[in-house]
Amino acid sequence: MDKRLIVLGAKAELARRDFFAYCSLMAPDFYQPDRQYLVRLCREFQAFVESDDEVMIVNLPPRHGKSRTAGLLVEWVLGRDPSQKIMTGSYNETLSTMFSKNVRNAISEQKADLYIPVYADVFPDTRIKHGDGAMNLWSLEGGYNNYLATSPTGTATGFGASLMIIDDLIKNAEEANNELVKEKHWAWFTDTMQSRLEENGKLLIIMTRWATDDLAGRALEHYRKSGAKMRHVCMKALQDDGTMLCDAVLTKRSYLAKTSAMGKEIAAANYQQEPMDIRGRLYTRILTYTALPVDENGESLLQYLLCYTDTADEGSDYLCSICYGVYNGTYYVLDVLYTSAPMETTEPQTAQMLTEHRIGCAIIESNNGGRGFARNVERECRKLGNRHTKITWFHQHKNKTARILSNSTGVMQNVLFPVNWADRWRDFAGAVLSYQRTGKNAHDDAPDALTGVYENPKPLGMWLV
Repeated sequence: MDKRLIVLGAKAELARRDFFAYCSLMAPDFYQPDRQYLVRLCREFQAFVESDDEVMIVNLPPRHGKSRTAGLLVEWVLGRDPSQKIMTGSYNETLSTMFSKNVRNAISEQKADLYIPVYADVFPDTRIKHGDGAMNLWSLEGGYNNYLATSPTGTATGFGASLMIIDDLIKNAEEANNELVKEKHWAWFTDTMQSRLEENGKLLIIMTRWATDDLAGRALEHYRKSGAKMRHVCMKALQDDGTMLCDAVLTKRSYLAKTSAMGKEIAAANYQQEPMDIRGRLYTRILTYTALPVDENGESLLQYLLCYTDTADEGSDYLCSICYGVYNGTYYVLDVLYTSAPMETTEPQTAQMLTEHRIGCAIIESNNGGRGFARNVERECRKLGNRHTKITWFHQHKNKTARILSNSTGVMQNVLFPVNWADRWRDFAGAVLSYQRTGKNAHDDAPDALTGVYENPKPLGMWLV
């Protein structure tokens, strides 16, 4: 018997059981055993589909085979279990259809050379159903609608998925900076795609980490909160020790040549999986405290208890009210109210917060209705029996962006938050940490109020605690 056919049969048998072996058999030039990151990636994919994990998120540099490996995974999963129903989503119909077409063609490939392996050598019983092989929706023999390719502009109606793969929804930096685009992606994912996932179905998201609030970032936070069993694979092109992830795929020389022509934030997102808004954010560090300053008798050393409030300018804006104490030029944040609720709700909420923290002076920007808000908060305070807090307002005539930028270093050096602040005030923390040095920011209410805290250490007669 031909030894080469014996070897091919042995490799095919191993490929049925081992995903990397399958990839290596189908594309030996790329999936080489010495490319350890690919071995690891394939092992992670196989462990995911064979475990009870519900979600897997993969972040890899470009041209390192993440989409190619995902396509091979679809082939392998269908070969092992033709009853699987797989849905893939990419940022447009062209890419999603191309992904689908590549998988369909691989399964349908006819053998032309006795010694060159094709899909049928590994999975001879898995075939495309005759007459049901459209490019973006096709079935296997004995199955029904086994594969659908879609996008945020496509349709998923009437299709249920046991494995859902979302591959690189964001195509460039412009989209990564577009809040509307990212919000549409999340709405498409939550409203359309999630509803298509069958009971015990698996979700695989493959993305470059463009922004902290891209689909991968929001999915990570969402599924962590929900307690879902999740697997996260993140690989950087340039390792911490200065070596490359895989020199055979991307050398350091080539990496430096490519990234030198990009902005630093774009290069960090593309190759290092560092979201652009982390690299470009204004507040690069936030100081925290575990306890407020007290004297040897345990008495508070805070010299002033103050509150700074920036009212919502428009319907889409947020009210941001920050209570803080001052001691020796350091500002200790005590409480935060950050909400887009209407004033009839925020006025009593603000009064309650001022009362609870025994604030001596509350400073409220009078721009765009702030004066009326201040008067109503004062009335609400008196209803609560609070005659201690002095409510005052002023017109902020300085440029908001200039104030935020020029005071950012002072804020980072002198304003301290409780150690668990990001959990206590999630929306506020998100608005502060995502604020960018350059470009258009969706919301500036939190940084504006935070700047006001730093600008007002001793307002209006130095109100003592």
